[in-house]
Amino acid sequence: MKRLQLVIGRIKPLEESGRILAQKRLNSLTKPPGSLGRLEELATWYIQVTGKIPSPPLKKVICVFAGDHGVVEEKVSVYPQAVTAQMVYNFLHGGAAICVLARQAGADVRVIDMGVDHPFGKLPGLIDRKIDRGTRNMRLGRAMSRRQALSAIAVGCELAEEEARRGTNLLGTGEMGIGNTTPSSAVTALLTGSPVEAVTGRGTGIDEPTLRLKRTVIQDALRVNRPNPDDPIDVLAKVGGYEIAGIVGLLLGAAAHRIPVVVDGFISTAAALVAVALAPEVKEYLVAAHRSAESGHRIALDKLGLDPLLDLNMRLGEGSGAALGMGLVESAVRILTEMATFDEAGVSSPERER
Repeated sequence: MKRLQLVIGRIKPLEESGRILAQKRLNSLTKPPGSLGRLEELATWYIQVTGKIPSPPLKKVICVFAGDHGVVEEKVSVYPQAVTAQMVYNFLHGGAAICVLARQAGADVRVIDMGVDHPFGKLPGLIDRKIDRGTRNMRLGRAMSRRQALSAIAVGCELAEEEARRGTNLLGTGEMGIGNTTPSSAVTALLTGSPVEAVTGRGTGIDEPTLRLKRTVIQDALRVNRPNPDDPIDVLAKVGGYEIAGIVGLLLGAAAHRIPVVVDGFISTAAALVAVALAPEVKEYLVAAHRSAESGHRIALDKLGLDPLLDLNMRLGEGSGAALGMGLVESAVRILTEMATFDEAGVSSPERER
């Protein structure tokens, strides 16, 4: 916990000087003020977070955290647990949706084994940070110990620090874990104060009876574990997941190192709820990539006050939305850095016409 507090202590509110720097540059460009809408907002946000105007292309990395969930025993997913490991192999071979979209976005993908119930051994491209071979069944008791939750958060913090050393200046979140919308719904219910029914959706496409079962399982988990919503680590340990905890750490570490983060869908946003509960300033370092089709995602975004960039009815996860959002962030930065000013282009500005 002491290491975590050190990371949190480094997170500062965004400085006004960055906003002023970006706005001055934007106002000098050959366009009416504000005419590029949210692209201008994104450019300003990026400069505020980093404190400087970069030279594109940006160095973009999407971290895909993988972990299994004991609650899958309760038949809350249409897919078997073995798919988590199978998809990790797919990530490593470059065949998954996130790999395709990351290539288009010019982003590297880091695949991190946080708690997959499979012995991968040493594989090229796989970052082995396995805490355990999956969480325990949260319907019967706590998903993990408090120490395990803190260890998983520490992994994310360390990865953010490594990316800072590499010069990464835009991060995206991603995840893989069959059944992980169940713990994400539990976390969201607790940290937003919303009813379980409101935040629990169909995940990978479950039918109505399975959806009712899923909601019952979450209710049972909350009753058995009695997580303290005023203690985000307690919530994470009792009804969370290792990949969710890894994302929490990545968000905290990125904010500590002033790296902007594009947050993916429902699972990543549930992690953001935990990170912001631990350090409210983290919210300023995040942009929401998209609004997922999962019912709880809108509630989590509203709680965080994040307005998503896209709404494409997606619910895949993996970081797929983050890859798309990164393209918009880089477009915004390129507008700021590559577009000509009125003086450079010899174009009359409104001031000249007065």
